[in-house]
Amino acid sequence: MHKLIVTTSKGLDELLKTEVEQILRKFNLENPILDRSTSVSSEDISDDYELPTLQLQPGQVSFIGSLKDAYQLCLHSRLANRVLLVVAEGKVNSAEELYDVAKEADWPSQFDTYVPFMIQFNGTNNAINNSQFGALKVKDAIVDQFQEAGHERPSVDKLKPGIVIQARLRRDNLNLCIDLSGGSLHKRGYRDGAGEAPLKEHVAAGILMRSGWAQNTNKVLLDPMCGSGTIPIEAAMMAANIPPNLGKETWGFEHWNLHEPGVFSDVVEQAKMHITVPSAAIYAYDLSTTLVDLAEQNAVRAGVADYITFKQCDVLDAVVVDGEPKTSSTESANGETDGKGYIVSNPPYGERLGDYTSLLPLFDKLGHHLKKHFALWNVSLLSSNQDLLKALKLRYTKSYKLMNGKLECVLMNYQISGQNLEIFESQTDENHEFANRLRKNLKRLKPWIKRSNTNAYRIYDADLPHYNLAIDIYNDWVVVQEYAAPKDVPEEKAKQRLQEALIHIPKVLGIPASKMSVKVRRQNKGKEQYEKVAQKGQRVIVHEHDAQFYINPTDYLDVGLFLDHRDTRLLFKQHCENKDVLNLFGYTGSVSVHAAQGRAKSVTTVDMSNTYLDWAKDNFALNKINGPFQFVQADCLKWLTRQHGKYDLMFIDPPSFSNSKRMDDTWDVQRDYVSLLSDAKDCLKENGKIFFSTNLRQFKIDQEAVEALGFTIEDITQKSIPEDFKRNPKIHKCWILSA
Repeated sequence: MHKLIVTTSKGLDELLKTEVEQILRKFNLENPILDRSTSVSSEDISDDYELPTLQLQPGQVSFIGSLKDAYQLCLHSRLANRVLLVVAEGKVNSAEELYDVAKEADWPSQFDTYVPFMIQFNGTNNAINNSQFGALKVKDAIVDQFQEAGHERPSVDKLKPGIVIQARLRRDNLNLCIDLSGGSLHKRGYRDGAGEAPLKEHVAAGILMRSGWAQNTNKVLLDPMCGSGTIPIEAAMMAANIPPNLGKETWGFEHWNLHEPGVFSDVVEQAKMHITVPSAAIYAYDLSTTLVDLAEQNAVRAGVADYITFKQCDVLDAVVVDGEPKTSSTESANGETDGKGYIVSNPPYGERLGDYTSLLPLFDKLGHHLKKHFALWNVSLLSSNQDLLKALKLRYTKSYKLMNGKLECVLMNYQISGQNLEIFESQTDENHEFANRLRKNLKRLKPWIKRSNTNAYRIYDADLPHYNLAIDIYNDWVVVQEYAAPKDVPEEKAKQRLQEALIHIPKVLGIPASKMSVKVRRQNKGKEQYEKVAQKGQRVIVHEHDAQFYINPTDYLDVGLFLDHRDTRLLFKQHCENKDVLNLFGYTGSVSVHAAQGRAKSVTTVDMSNTYLDWAKDNFALNKINGPFQFVQADCLKWLTRQHGKYDLMFIDPPSFSNSKRMDDTWDVQRDYVSLLSDAKDCLKENGKIFFSTNLRQFKIDQEAVEALGFTIEDITQKSIPEDFKRNPKIHKCWILSA
């Protein structure tokens, strides 16, 4: 007898324990019958088999069993990653103890010197805190033992080892094992290709078990978002009693000296006798024709293509008509109501915020679709994003946490019955307060939008305090900015309200969710608003009176055009004719474009960022502007002190705060603005003017200090705030300073 360890992914260990018990009980109570034409009768059952005691630990099950048990698990376990046979174990609190434990095993009896081997070291403790070091010490012990026994030194081959020795260190307990699996058992061999986020085969088997379908394989199964077909293929293999690794070509025990080929051959023959034909239909749908073809090819390799109906289909059009079983409901071993059938699927996750935004409307519609077309069905969905699943507006019966690779996921089970069949009136657009407010704003702003001659404007600005968002239109794109929720609103409630808003916005505005970008707006300092948050390179052209601008709705917190300064830019333009103009902190050059179109004699744009200066140049090219226009990459504060040129007109809209690495010191607009204006005054021509603005809400201008510099001050804040920002009169402050 041997100590055996069977490993799996986190979250599947308890399920693995149950599966191991079932496999051992089933195949040890049944005598191997090599004549496949002979059926199993009660006389062939042995009564003297006693199930071993199984020890459950995170990610593994261990027990004392026979080599035949190990073979059975290698062949039949749908949940296992590896089946390991322990050859040595002991306490390890130092490198020397690790070496000694490794040397206790009789390695020459395990494999021959001509067989290359490798060590996989799993785990660390205070003494062995580096897995590579641990593997090296085990390797040294093995090699030393061979040589001390008079054998040649065996070679290490990490690419094509004949024997894999796995060292598993948990606290101070070390197990040294022969890996009988020959690579992870989740790799069944039928999948040549997969989608963007492939579901591991053993995880697919696990969710089929958790769904309740694996205990009711006489019920119809549908995966309406099948991807490369892993779920329906695993289901078909279950329903047909095909061992998941029956077609595996290489095993870890092939070069192991204690391998018993005859016993393994009997195990394989015994397994083949149980293969049958599924009793219920299995459907696999996907929107992508490419993925459907790929799934079908994978099913052919798995030998189950005849048991699955493949179809190119949008999930929102998915229905099952043919092959539907009777509608009577019974209670399954998993505690679920059997119902008409099972939907088991691994829908898109939406790990990135942009993906999540575009997927939300799909999940909203999917919830309604399930209620309408799949009454009395069981639904099981795996996702790493529980917020997406909440958009279904279904009450789940059970949830399970598990890992798909390194991704933490949750499996939600639903029954489309009772309250889940109700479509609440509060869910409809007509009755939703946020959707209503958005419609009212559009109606109110419609005449102004026509007069304003722009396709870039704000339509919602935290009108409802508990929907704390700003929503801007940029041509055919919508940019949603989420502000920090009020302190009295719980985080979970704020998430729910954001989700509701993101579902309703595309419906009310009539835009695809793929053209909605969501930004999380927190209290930023300095140039944080300019930092990159994505890298899609998306460009959209918007217009503002006679000017056009490129904006990027996805990649930055701000898109490249500050809408609240629309009227400020037009006021500035009116002063530019035949003037030498300086745009300090120029960003993407929107003020510079207006100045050039206002017939300025010259325009100089200064900014620290080459990225934004290039953007400004592109905006000039977009407007077909040529002439004496300069673009200067520099620290604006330093450049101004070293500048000997003189300007008639300046636009200065500095950040509230900056600690950029390119600057020698920090910048604080309230602390440093007088010094900035003093330096600017030195570069101003006689009778020149400065448009000075800030978005710092608490900013207070020191009138005496500014007048002492030689300026007269005109506060133009109120007339510089456009109609679509009237709800927020503190969005910016703006003055004209005349020398």
